[in-house]
Amino acid sequence: MTHAPAAARTLLAAVLSVTALLTAVACMAGDRDVPRALPAGVSEPPSVSAPAASPAARPSPSAQALSEEQLRAALITETDLGEPWTASRGAATWRDGMLKAKAENADCHRLLDVLYTEEPFGPPAGPSATALLDDASNDSQLRYQVAAYPSADVDRVLDWMRTLPEKCERFEATATRAGARLVEVMELPLPEAGDARAGLLLTMTGEASGGVPAYLTVHLAAVRVGEDTITLTHGGLGPVLPEVTQAMTQLGADRLADVGRQARVRV
Repeated sequence: MTHAPAAARTLLAAVLSVTALLTAVACMAGDRDVPRALPAGVSEPPSVSAPAASPAARPSPSAQALSEEQLRAALITETDLGEPWTASRGAATWRDGMLKAKAENADCHRLLDVLYTEEPFGPPAGPSATALLDDASNDSQLRYQVAAYPSADVDRVLDWMRTLPEKCERFEATATRAGARLVEVMELPLPEAGDARAGLLLTMTGEASGGVPAYLTVHLAAVRVGEDTITLTHGGLGPVLPEVTQAMTQLGADRLADVGRQARVRV
């Protein structure tokens, strides 16, 4: 399936912006004054917030399982984001140096494991499709997966994710390669996409494996659309824009619902 960039941009322009979150991110960044230009494919959304935990009003797609080919058609691509995003050349180098870490609190340790494996719901038992994209300008990376999981299991994980800004608001993690890190976790508000959703923003301050000071930002967003679930991780040592995560969440959920509707029509 081919998706016209113009159509994608139209959808992205409707994505909800969270001004309070952006202010918080800017405050956490401190003296790291970095440009916040959006990628070519992501329009500046209107300034309206959306609660991440509220169920969407839109109807859910059919429970009919989608094939791997249909799930691939529901993926976002570098065309949706535009420059400087490209198809990935492999896992980011900061992953092992920063995310391979432990925490004393069981929930916080589980969160670190989830961010490292990028599988909050575990390995998919059925069909799945994954896109891995790189921001060539600053080495940030976005992983986008669509897979089928039992909806009750997904909702339990989403409920757990929503508790983490309180349980793991601020904690210390010990990285395998480079010692202690200070970790902070907050809610990442998401658009009213799909049937259920949750988003987290994690920052980690410490040293990279080479001893260079590093400040990592990672977004984790998950959206259930009927019996299929989108898992999106977006992270890097440079600017990691919430607008990109929010826009791809909305676009991806709309695209997955559209693929589900087309599958119903063909039956």
